[in-house]
Amino acid sequence: MRFRPCIDIHNGKVKQIVGGSLKDEGNRAQENFVSGQDAAFYARLYREKGIRGGHIILLNSADSEYYKDTKEQALSALRAYPGGLQAGGGIRPENAEEFLDAGASHVIVTSYVFRDGKLNWDNLERIRSCVGRERLVLDLSCRRLGDEYRIVTDRWQKFTDVAVTPAVLENLKGYCSEFLIHAVDVEGKASGIETGLVRMMAGLSDFPVTYAGGVGRFADLEELCRAGENRVDVTIGSALNLFGGPMDWEEVLKICELTEKNLKNE
Repeated sequence: MRFRPCIDIHNGKVKQIVGGSLKDEGNRAQENFVSGQDAAFYARLYREKGIRGGHIILLNSADSEYYKDTKEQALSALRAYPGGLQAGGGIRPENAEEFLDAGASHVIVTSYVFRDGKLNWDNLERIRSCVGRERLVLDLSCRRLGDEYRIVTDRWQKFTDVAVTPAVLENLKGYCSEFLIHAVDVEGKASGIETGLVRMMAGLSDFPVTYAGGVGRFADLEELCRAGENRVDVTIGSALNLFGGPMDWEEVLKICELTEKNLKNE
């Protein structure tokens, strides 16, 4: 289990928010933390620690008055840590190269692929052809709908008819190099993880997957390690002391490094 850092940018500022509260109308979100530092500060911090594979997420729509500032924050962070961070939020074939050229190791895509509530296979083929499978991450962020975890798009506001299931995960593996999955119902709440979702992700054989959502204490991190069979990477946002939370982020790093060593020794 590796620690994957995050830099979430909303209205031109690095923030931690309650994921389910994000609204395009009025550029609103319930904020847990608003940083006085810019995105490049966090990118340099992760670079100094040698932590790779984190993600930058742009949380404004392209037509938002704040999008320009949010995008510039993202690009500055990518330039500060070339090859060390992924970028997502409104990525399409038309703009993917700009983020890759700025230093993104991968681009992260959801809404372009899951259009009008469905999985658009033509768009999936286009983005894969544009950037290459090895540089594409699919964000399968989801919310509960009945007994299912349904993929949500447009900054987690719109449900699709695609449920996250083992079969769907297997079908999509050939199109990307990694999955990122936000459990949106618990994102930013530090209220515990979606254990069932983590167990499903652990069933993927030899395929990188990162889980985000609900980790608020070290017991949650331990539960994620168990449920994920030490194969699911983790992102922690609001709960880290970096973002005003109670969990010492360097202790999180130590725990994750220890689980990696244990896995290699098995």
